Amino acid sequence: MTRAFDVEAVRTQFAILERSVNERPLVYLDNAASAQKPEAVIEAMAAQMRGAYANVHRGLHTLANETTEAFEAARSTVAAFINAPSSDSIIFTKGGTQAINIVAAGLEVQSGDEIVLSVMEHHSNIVPWHFLRERKGAALKWLDIDDDGGIDLAALDALIGPKTKLVAITHMSNVLGANTPAAEITRIAHAKGVKVLFDGCQAVVHGQVDVQAIDADFYAFTGHKLYGPTGIGVLYGKRDLLAAMPPFEGGGEMIDIVERERVTYNEPPHRFEAGTPPIIEAIGLNAAIDWLKSQDRAAIEVHEAALRDRAMSALREFNWVKLHGAAADKGAIVAFSMEGAHPHDVAQILDRQGVAIRAGHHCAQPLMQRLGVTATARASFACYNRLDEVDALVEALYKARKLLS
Repeated sequence: MTRAFDVEAVRTQFAILERSVNERPLVYLDNAASAQKPEAVIEAMAAQMRGAYANVHRGLHTLANETTEAFEAARSTVAAFINAPSSDSIIFTKGGTQAINIVAAGLEVQSGDEIVLSVMEHHSNIVPWHFLRERKGAALKWLDIDDDGGIDLAALDALIGPKTKLVAITHMSNVLGANTPAAEITRIAHAKGVKVLFDGCQAVVHGQVDVQAIDADFYAFTGHKLYGPTGIGVLYGKRDLLAAMPPFEGGGEMIDIVERERVTYNEPPHRFEAGTPPIIEAIGLNAAIDWLKSQDRAAIEVHEAALRDRAMSALREFNWVKLHGAAADKGAIVAFSMEGAHPHDVAQILDRQGVAIRAGHHCAQPLMQRLGVTATARASFACYNRLDEVDALVEALYKARKLLS
């Protein structure tokens, strides 16, 4: 039986939640854009800089060795977090966007080769493939969704043909919160010899991810949505696939030998980490994962589902609100439109009442087109949000309606 989640105990670990905005208590509901940071993360980064900071993989002195050990320990922590078979399959990047770009740059694509995408992808999992379309003549094939973000596996199977090189798809939509059936997607693609990349930026936050269980070829995510710092992301790749890929950038550490006439390259993951890596950010990500592991993740999932359900139930009572995406197992993300009001206006009025949400196309313009809108409002919940903050959202929306009608 899942224990009750002590949200008040968790909130004490996030100092920013004590502040006010526009003379109102802060209600932070923009977690899908970026989550707040617990004191454990802030302190871990500060402590590393205070007591044991140097560059990594380069020096022989004590500080260099200590920092390198901490940096590589973070890599091992990430590998264990997503059940990667080895830390050598974990590449540190500057974010989820760069992680996907590394795969796009390293993929052997000829003119006419195809990349399969869903229409609910974040731009970071669209634009890199457009680069391949523009530069190499690749073709993009689009998988449609239902109104809740569900995908038709038979339609996916039909889209994958002899020219398909990769399926690149979200594991959880950043707008609809819809989960995709990852293991089924890889089963279908692998049966036709096609690799799969998952954008896991939302999924790693709201549930357990096991890259071996879903048989992912590549898995990309960022640290800042996972209660960690900005400036660091992760690319997981199967070892043989990474070994076959060329470097993404040139510089220090990614090399083996540099001579006047030739250069040879390091083995993965260092082949893809040119220059000084995000050292302190990796320490912060390590601390964020350790902090999250110290919590009852099953209880967090129940708590976040309760927040989501309370919000959706309340918003359904308003005939002037349209919800976008209502899958039963969706993440703690609620997108909506208010009749006769632009989402930007709604968000600004909510901000005056201390409620922070996101408004816009959420870097998902093809999805907006599929939904028949130009933008939506989005409330996204984290483990530190309370049920009464959902009520504050609903009350603020009611006031916004009166002001805008």
